[in-house]
Amino acid sequence: MLIIDCDKCIGCSVCEENCAFGAITVVEGCAVVDDNCTLCGSCVDTCEPEALHIEGTEKTVQADLDEWSGIWVFAEYRNGKVAAVSYELLGIGRQLANQRGVQLSAVIFGSGVEKHVGSLVASGADKVYFADDPQLEQFREDIYGRVLEDLVREFKPEVVLAGATAIGRSFIPQVANTLGAGLTADCTQLSIRQEDGMLLQTRPAFGGNIMATIECPHSRPQMATVRPKVMKPAQPDPSRQGEVIRIVPSEESLKSKVEVIESVQSEQDNVNIQEVEILIAGGRGLDSEKGFELIRELAEELGGAVAASRAAVDSGWIPYPHQVGQTGKTVCPKLYIACGISGAIQHAVGMQSADTIVAINKDEKAPICDIATYSLIGDLFDIVPLLTSKIRESRS
Repeated sequence: MLIIDCDKCIGCSVCEENCAFGAITVVEGCAVVDDNCTLCGSCVDTCEPEALHIEGTEKTVQADLDEWSGIWVFAEYRNGKVAAVSYELLGIGRQLANQRGVQLSAVIFGSGVEKHVGSLVASGADKVYFADDPQLEQFREDIYGRVLEDLVREFKPEVVLAGATAIGRSFIPQVANTLGAGLTADCTQLSIRQEDGMLLQTRPAFGGNIMATIECPHSRPQMATVRPKVMKPAQPDPSRQGEVIRIVPSEESLKSKVEVIESVQSEQDNVNIQEVEILIAGGRGLDSEKGFELIRELAEELGGAVAASRAAVDSGWIPYPHQVGQTGKTVCPKLYIACGISGAIQHAVGMQSADTIVAINKDEKAPICDIATYSLIGDLFDIVPLLTSKIRESRS
């Protein structure tokens, strides 16, 4: 049973944002849970004030932590290919493994995944554990959770990393809760403390107002989900050699209570702001939905795409798939032009890794100007059309 202590709850909504099942909401300053709750534990792990706990499943201290060794990356496989975040995790995983002096392993599930194991080795994995089975073709969290749990119990990695994607957020908390392990969700930075080899996991906390560094000193594995586009992907080396291990899941672990009738891709999913090199983003300063017509013209001239702050999305000016920030997507384009965006930390954590950032803002003291490569101070309704016109002229 999920217990909520309203005296400790500060109404920050972090639990609501991280619940993959939409089972928890904040009402009048306190979290409320409904029947959709699966007791996965993700809300408990992300609650900084410790206002939530699951009764009857208290985690126990594991005595012999020395039995656990190695860095694992869950390589997400969907739509016939390995997700880009998997290679980003292999990049940071390789660094962590080198610092610890241990092996880096990748774990991949699905149907027809064997042909992709070579790319994981080339991207830094010393070992690849793969389970290739028709029952794993469609993602079902109960199956994926049991298969990964069985592997972790058998091979005892000290660190398990996964992408903070819809799939990772769905079943990784379930695995952590079952194992009695610590989990930090939505990490933006990972490092190893040299003195004791502890994994230091950094993520936005308290609604994004601070960056918290979290450690799990008394349990293994140390588990973290990492936001896409915040880590640099590993540079592949086709000459690398690694060990490939086929995993045959037990019949019991492949039984599911879920039946996938059909898998349909939303038209909104075609808007992938994480894969374009130029983004023109609009915020509250655009004043209305019509304001986005200006930045769409600029995006078209530059061959880029349109993004937005949460304020613009919440106002109904543009759909959620365009949202950048803590509660949206993390992007890393070559050029990011922020129009009428103040640059609060909730937005900054989603775009500060861009190669070049241009801020267009009336307020020269806006936080966005502190992280921008170039700042254009003035009325965006004057600057953006002029910029579009000049680019159009230069191209013609």
